[in-house]
Amino acid sequence: PVMDGFQVIEGLKEIETDGYLPVIVITAQPDHKLRALTAGAKDFVAKPFDLIEIQTRIHNMLEVRLLYTTLELQNQLLEKTVLERTAQLRESEARYRRLTELSSDWYWEQDENGHFTKMYGPVLDMLGIRVDDTLTQSRDDQGAVWNETERELLEAYLEARRPFLDFVYSRSSPEGTPQYLMVSGEPMFDPSGRFTGYRGTGRDVTGTMIAKVKSQEV
Repeated sequence: PVMDGFQVIEGLKEIETDGYLPVIVITAQPDHKLRALTAGAKDFVAKPFDLIEIQTRIHNMLEVRLLYTTLELQNQLLEKTVLERTAQLRESEARYRRLTELSSDWYWEQDENGHFTKMYGPVLDMLGIRVDDTLTQSRDDQGAVWNETERELLEAYLEARRPFLDFVYSRSSPEGTPQYLMVSGEPMFDPSGRFTGYRGTGRDVTGTMIAKVKSQEV
C-alpha cells in the first residue's frame, strides 16, 4: 500500500539479481511506458486491455522465463564440466610431463617459426639452449659448434614438417670435445589443420655414442 509499481520493480530486482525478472506493467498513462521499461519491465500493456491479450503475454513471458532458467542451468553444468575437464587435462599433462622426464633428459616445444616456446628439463645447463633459440642453431651461447651436415638433415625434417625418431646429431665444444644428442619430434596442427610448431624430447647420448665409436675402432 505504500509503494507504487516502479518501487515494486526496484524491490523485485533486489530479490532476483541474476535471473530473468518477468514483469508486465499495465497502466492507463502512456508516458509511463518508457519509464517502466527503463526500470526493468519486460512488457507494457495500456488500459483498457483485452483479457486474452494479457493471458497470451503472460504465457509468453513465463515461457521466456523458463527458457532463461533452463539456459542458466545448462551454463552452470557446462561451466562445471569445463572445470572438471580442465583439471583432468592438467593432471594428464602433469603425468605426461613426468613420464617424459623419466624417459628423456628434456621436453621441448617450438612455434611455427622454429623458436622454442617451452622447455622442461636441464637443457639450459646441458646445452645452453634457451626459449626463442632454435633446434638447429650452428653455434650456441657456450661457443659449441654443431655438425653442419647433421644440422641440415634435421632442418630438412623440420621444413618438411615430418616426424622424426631418435635422430642423433652432434656438436663440438670450444675445446673440441664431442657431444651427441638424440632428439625425437612431431609436428603440431590446430583443429583447422594449420601447422603450429613441433614438440618432442631429447637426450644426451654422448657416453653411448663414444663407447660405440670406440668399440668399432677395436
